[in-house]
Amino acid sequence: MVSPHTQLKKVTDRVIARSKPTRESYLSRIDAAHGKFPARGALSCANLAHGFAGLEGQEKISIKAVREPNIGIVSSYNEMLSAHAPYKSFPDIIKQAAREHGGIAQFAGGVPAMCDGITQGNAGMELSLFSREVIAMSTAVALTHNMFDAALCLGVCDKIVPGLAIGALQFGHLPTIFVPAGPMTSGLTNDEKAKVRQEFATGKCNRDALLEAEAAAYHGHGTCTFYGTANSNQMLMEVMGLHLPSAAFVHPHTELRDALTAEAARRVLDITLERGNYTPIGHVVDEKAVINGIVALLATGGSTNHTLHLVAIARAAGIIIDWNDFDELSQVVPLLAKIYPNGKADVNHFHAAGGVAYLVRNLLQGGLLHEDVQTVAGRGLSHYTKEPKLIGGKLQWVDGAAESHDTKVLRGISEPFQPDGGLRLMQGKLGRGVIKISAVAPEHRVVKAPAIVFNSQEEVQEAFDNGELKRDFVAVVRFQGARANGMPELHRLTPLLGVLQDQGFHVALVTDGRMSGASGKVPAVIHVSPEALLQGPLGKVRTGDTLVIDAPAGVLDIEIDENEWAAREVEAPRNQADNEAGFGRELFGVFRSAALPAEEGASVFGALIGAAASHDGQANGAAPHEERHALRDNARAAASALNKAHATHH
Repeated sequence: MVSPHTQLKKVTDRVIARSKPTRESYLSRIDAAHGKFPARGALSCANLAHGFAGLEGQEKISIKAVREPNIGIVSSYNEMLSAHAPYKSFPDIIKQAAREHGGIAQFAGGVPAMCDGITQGNAGMELSLFSREVIAMSTAVALTHNMFDAALCLGVCDKIVPGLAIGALQFGHLPTIFVPAGPMTSGLTNDEKAKVRQEFATGKCNRDALLEAEAAAYHGHGTCTFYGTANSNQMLMEVMGLHLPSAAFVHPHTELRDALTAEAARRVLDITLERGNYTPIGHVVDEKAVINGIVALLATGGSTNHTLHLVAIARAAGIIIDWNDFDELSQVVPLLAKIYPNGKADVNHFHAAGGVAYLVRNLLQGGLLHEDVQTVAGRGLSHYTKEPKLIGGKLQWVDGAAESHDTKVLRGISEPFQPDGGLRLMQGKLGRGVIKISAVAPEHRVVKAPAIVFNSQEEVQEAFDNGELKRDFVAVVRFQGARANGMPELHRLTPLLGVLQDQGFHVALVTDGRMSGASGKVPAVIHVSPEALLQGPLGKVRTGDTLVIDAPAGVLDIEIDENEWAAREVEAPRNQADNEAGFGRELFGVFRSAALPAEEGASVFGALIGAAASHDGQANGAAPHEERHALRDNARAAASALNKAHATHH
């Protein structure tokens, strides 16, 4: 076995030390649940009778007898979204496989699944990030009946998998496997789709042509095929040991997909306490697994959303990571995959080229992944260098590809696309943010230009339509953070700024909002913290100020006299009330008022890790202790002010 790279070991050791109090508290809590097995045995007769009243036949007899282990199925199925529609048939497959393997399964509950591809640019997008919290709570509600010895989580897309993971980790004593549905088959190429979008933005084609292009790209069941948050989720679950090996990118409605779904049921029964190979999710998701997730994200140019989601997932297991950890690993993790938007290929091409098995094999050979981890497939990440095949009608795992089948899409550790990962921590007078540069050409990675300040992406669209943006500039789009309006993704900006960049202008974006895995060829510094609503420095920027974005150096700065900068006030948001009412946004006010800063996951569940979340960052490589307290004080002050404003209004 190859020794871990020194940088991998350094960051991992730091995370272990930083997380020691909170991780020990978490493990103590879930380990205390061991005595409650079998779960149904702790229920009174009336409780238990309620738990099997809806069943018939042998399942009812088995649950009543409290003999066979019971799987709780938590699913994001709905028939509107292509990624989740395939889950309709999964419970029947799981129940049949469980019966054949001496167990039982119940559909425990559903979780909501919304699609940013539908809500982007609309009010519903302001509910998107916090749907993660709703999904986590829905998962907890599903599992809280204490009827289950294991769980299967069925989910794919942006907030669904992180929410399922956060919820499942609160039942960390349960063996849990995540069951993917797979990507749709390839349709219109990503390049052609992007071209039509830019043509529509400039008036060169009409809405009918745009709709035809979009329908040809998103044409059937399965996830969108570009490498955004949904497919980054699948990569993470696999490399963190929560999927069956190489299960992520097998198409829905195929024999292999159904065989993998059935095998997930059999395997989760095998790792229950009753079967003697007890593997609870709270032990699988440890510090090394989380670090492995970061490495896989960097090596594939994955979604920037995981600088929020992976932080929140880790915290749900008592593990504290921050953007310094991402940045330091990015310095040594090479980019091994080119998948749209940082390449022309889609995830189907990636999978055909060798996929996750080839990626894991190479990262292990480079000492850039921890092999000595517990996974749902067994001890050791080397399980994930194998891939499933149907041989004689039976599911078997064989060695994955030893060589890439397409080096334009996937490469080995000795010939990477670039020597470091595509993510940078950006910091300076404007705060701390992240940038994904794997899709940004080297000549566009440094921009020094006047700022144009906007308070919404609609304002950017209006300025673009009016021909006001044909120049070098940095778009500062502020009051887009979790506290302000739920941190919607600003997808509308990518084609607009892309058009201007293609016309020869030097342009960039700086925002306290999100861009997700759809961020592409235009340099975009996102998740800037603290956000403008919490007195963040973006609120002090004025149109005409000279901003400096230097991605290779990690610089996010403003050229201004120090005294003038110190004297400036943060501007108040305009029309803040517009983001607080209508389209269900009233229901999410409590989430907005409680959200932590972006670097802490933008989550409302900060209390999960207790007071020890405020670690000494100077010793551990994070933001200073005093700064983190200041962020929390600002957050509390902002929440208090908002509450007073609401009280006055009413």
